[in-house]
This record gives sequence, structure tokens and C-alpha cells, in this order.
Amino acid sequence: MFSSVWNFIKRHKKKFIFTGAVVGGVYLLGKYAQKKIREVQEKEASEYIAQARRQFHFESNQRTCNMTVLSMLPPLREAIVTQLNSESLTAMLKAKPANKLEIWEDLKIISFTRTVVAVYSTCMLVVLLRVQLNIIGGYLYLDNSVGKSAASPLTPPDVQQQYLSSIQHLLGDGLSELISRVKTAVQSSLGRVSLKQSLSLLELEQQLIWIRAEVDSGRPLSSYMLADDEDVLADQACGLTEKDLVTIRLLNETRDMLDSPDLSKVLSACLNRGFSRLLDNLAEFFRLPVSDSAPNCAPYSLSAVSLPLAKIIPIVNGQINSVCSETPSHFVQDLLLNHQVKEFAAIVYETFSTPPELHK
Repeated sequence: MFSSVWNFIKRHKKKFIFTGAVVGGVYLLGKYAQKKIREVQEKEASEYIAQARRQFHFESNQRTCNMTVLSMLPPLREAIVTQLNSESLTAMLKAKPANKLEIWEDLKIISFTRTVVAVYSTCMLVVLLRVQLNIIGGYLYLDNSVGKSAASPLTPPDVQQQYLSSIQHLLGDGLSELISRVKTAVQSSLGRVSLKQSLSLLELEQQLIWIRAEVDSGRPLSSYMLADDEDVLADQACGLTEKDLVTIRLLNETRDMLDSPDLSKVLSACLNRGFSRLLDNLAEFFRLPVSDSAPNCAPYSLSAVSLPLAKIIPIVNGQINSVCSETPSHFVQDLLLNHQVKEFAAIVYETFSTPPELHK
């Protein structure tokens, strides 16, 4: 029996060898495929975890942005009120001076100027801090990435502090220049409008549109947010430290972002929303009592109620407390939650949290 089996094997030896090779090949191929599948699965899991970690870091960074904006609103409001002090004029009017009309004219220009400046500067503050903190956030993410040496961070704490101190331009020289520009526009639009002339909300809106058009037709708005000349540190030429060089690089990167067409669109969207919210606030003073409403005229109609400019001035003058409020108001929330601001922040963060070797 054994000889029969042996003879059968010898006769079909080649078939057995071929079959064994095929089976062995299939087995090895299967093992190889399993290995590759595991590698792909592990890579996908790793990428998913990294993406989730990155998303969590980004969202945390946006909360930091919001809190930072709120913390900067009081000093911004103080800086505006200091340069556009309407309270001193109001106190003078209470003393019934001989030049009462002249003081009222000054109050008219200052009241409108400081409210328009408050809207512009608050929008600029929101956008500028979104850019700066997402640049830093992107670099911090890279610093904390696996394989990155903690001994050589891209943005050390002292660099971050020096870099973020550039916000003082918006609170200082930039704000002064913006005030000068807006004041000129307000004077051009409202200078000849009599204090006795009545304006409806629609007419008041048109005045703000004219003022905005003149302000926007001047120098780029980004120049009020960050100094557009060479950085002060660069003027020191020799003796620059590594910290100074990194800060200059961050400022240049910020300037590139601020000068981009995308940011111009985002800032414009913020200003549109900001002035829309301002008009909503003003509308509360222009509504008709329900009993006095005409059948075809809604209580909130843009042209239903007209007020003398002298009565509008104190209303406009007080809006800075709503616009620059550190307590989350509808005005500030509208800006912080603006979807275009969020989308641009994500682009900035994505740009600076991507390792250099992955940039195309």
C-alpha cells in the first residue's frame, strides 16, 4: 500500500510542487495583505487622533481669543473716551455758557466720531487678535507635536509677550490716526446739519453710510491695526537678539495676513454687522408707541419717527458703552460668532499649525 502511495506521489510530483507553491504564495500574500491593512488602519487611527487633538487645541484657542478680546475692550474704551471726551463738553453745557451753540456743535462731531471709531476699532480688535492668537496657536501646536524638541520652541513665552504687545499700536498711534480720519468724515457729513433738523432712522443710517464711505476710501484699514512701517526692532540693526528676530518674523507674518484680500472681506463683514447692530440699538429710540402707530406704519419703521439732531446726539454718544462692553453684549457676540471670522481663524491656524515640510 505504501509503495502505491509513493508511486502516486512520484507520478504527480510536479503538480504537488506547483500546488504547494500556489498555496504558500497565497498564504504569504494573505499575511502581507493583513500587515498592510493593519498599517493603514494604524495610520488612519493615528491621523484621526492627531486631527481630533488638533481640533480640540484649535477650539480651545478660539475661546482664548474671545476672552482676550473681552479683556481688551475696557482699555480700548478708555483710550477712545480719553481722546474724545464728550463728558467735559456736557459738563460745560450744564453751566449754561454764552457759547452754548458752539459747544453743541463740538459735541455733535465728537459724539458721532467716538461711536463710529468704537465700531471700527472693536471690529479691528476682534480681527487682529484672531490673527495673532491663531498664529501663536499654530506654532504652539507644532511645539507640542510628537517629535518636536521642547528645548527649542518656535514661540517662547517672552517672544509671545513681545509679539502681542504690538496691539498697543491699535490702542495708541493707530487709534489716534483712525480718530483723525473718522472726525474728518463726520465733519464732512454732519458739519452743516442743523441741531434743530429732524432725522429719521433711515436718514441717520444714510449719514453713517456716507461717513463709512469716506473713511474706507482712505488708507488701508490694516495700517491702523499694525504699524505699516519697518518694525522698531529692525531699526536697531546690530545687537538684535534671537528673540527679536523671531518677533520680527511673527510681525511680518501678521502683516502679510492683514494685507490679504481675505482679511479685507472679513473686516468688511464685521463692520457691516457692527453698524447693523448699532442701528438696531438706535432703533429703540425711534419707535412709535403702539397706540400712535398708523395702520400702515410699523412701530419700528425706519422713517416713522424723526428726532431733532440735538436729541439724537446724546443717544449716539452713549453707544460706546454698548459697543466696547467687556460684558458679552449682542454687539460683541455678533462679532465673535461671525462665521467669516471663524473661517478665517481656521485658515490662519491651519497655515501655522502645519509642519513646514507639508507645505506645498
